[in-house]
Amino acid sequence: MSELLYFLAVLLSAVFTSNILLTNYLGMCSFLAVSKEIKTSLGLGAAVVFVMAITCPLNWMVSAWVLEPLHLEYLRFIVFIVVIAAFVQVLEMIVERVSETLYANLGIFLPLITVNCAILGASLFMIIRKYTLAESFVYGTGSGLGWMLAILAMAGIRQEKLNQSKLPRGLEGPAIALVVAGIMALAFMGFSGMGGGN
Repeated sequence: MSELLYFLAVLLSAVFTSNILLTNYLGMCSFLAVSKEIKTSLGLGAAVVFVMAITCPLNWMVSAWVLEPLHLEYLRFIVFIVVIAAFVQVLEMIVERVSETLYANLGIFLPLITVNCAILGASLFMIIRKYTLAESFVYGTGSGLGWMLAILAMAGIRQEKLNQSKLPRGLEGPAIALVVAGIMALAFMGFSGMGGGN
């Protein structure tokens, strides 16, 4: 039971208190570019969750079972990027063969994930925090869910509020999106104070 609570704590921490996007500022480029509509944000967010949930444990296995025994830890950046790109490429081919409709709906989202620095950041954080294989899976899933939550919140605000508001000329477009992202980041960083005493 205590192990289950620990995994739940890792998951919730990755979603809220250590949100990969709003507390570590990773994956901001696709976050700002794609968060104009809820539907597209949901598609990209779901793809990010799936890729993070798989590539974090994959990168953990490569690091623990290949790089560390061979004392090649200095190659982590390159190898992690290759693993992420290869997984996304294989996933893209599988989706295209299995369901052309899903492939057409995801469109540019799958290739975009390869260059999303949040994916690489999650893999590096799991190494820094010395997570096990199971913890890496939970952390990757939570990081993806946190990223998706952030982009969906931004898309909702942009679609429902900002697009229908009259803004000063200097705040139109990306400027107001950055202001809103900053306010959202402050709110998510506030979750880190909920842990109790020091």
